[in-house]
Amino acid sequence: MILITGGMGFIGLHTARRFLDAGESVVITQYVQRREPEFIKDEFGKRVFVERLDVTSTHDVIEVTRKHKVTGIVDLVAPGLGALSPAEDFRVNMMCLINLLEAARVNDVPRVTLGSSVAVYAGLPAGPFREDALLPLPSHNPTETYKKSWEIIASHYAERTGLEVVAARLSGIYGPLYHSMSNLPSRLVHAALKDESPALRGEFEDDASDMCYVKDCAMGLQMIQMADHLPHRVYNIGAGVGRSNRELVHAVQQVVPTAEVSLQPGHSPRARPDSYEDITRATADVGYKPEWPIERAVGDYIGWLRDHPV
Repeated sequence: MILITGGMGFIGLHTARRFLDAGESVVITQYVQRREPEFIKDEFGKRVFVERLDVTSTHDVIEVTRKHKVTGIVDLVAPGLGALSPAEDFRVNMMCLINLLEAARVNDVPRVTLGSSVAVYAGLPAGPFREDALLPLPSHNPTETYKKSWEIIASHYAERTGLEVVAARLSGIYGPLYHSMSNLPSRLVHAALKDESPALRGEFEDDASDMCYVKDCAMGLQMIQMADHLPHRVYNIGAGVGRSNRELVHAVQQVVPTAEVSLQPGHSPRARPDSYEDITRATADVGYKPEWPIERAVGDYIGWLRDHPV
């Protein structure tokens, strides 16, 4: 039984589906919003169990882990950017981390996989971004700050307790159920289907990034959590290649020829060379190989939205 905290989120639900396909049952946690997408709803109450959970409650996290005889934890809790005050952001992030680690220790859960982020590489001048890169201490947004902090604290906790804790640094994830519209792939896809001009934020045509489809992300998380042996404690999970915004626009227009997108020409002054995650380690250790390049992923994403208009 795998506990997925933040399991009602967009990545969480796809990850739950991937664990089901691998033969595992899952507990997914709900804080406020409940979603039951068709690709998983038939398993609710059978192999998918939902628990309303405040991850800042030490007792409740330990009790849910005990109640379901959890054998592995995947954490995907992510407070909304700017949704909390600095003090509350700190409290939620730190209490979530220590409660999950302690729940695993108390209940003899052998492995915890923490959803980290490509944001930890924000201070590096160029990629490809590798897990053994030395990361600068200054951090300029909550995601970068807390994911770095989590990795350090969790590593120390693991050394003191013997608990196996693994950080999965997720790249830019997009796909069905994503709702904040922060990333460019989702904004372009939604706008194309609505025959609208996309909301742009000054993106440049030749800027490239690691755009990872949510189904590949879910596969990577499942492979890491269920691996018999992991030689490392940090893994990149992404597309493993930099694709330009120009290529993304072309992929959208191949499916929706009427889509019109006007990006700024050339590179952004802040563009970094080879801005993508090196996934060599995950490929070698668990066999992770992305299956959804943007051309295939955009077609799948648009097909899903056509069947599930929002």
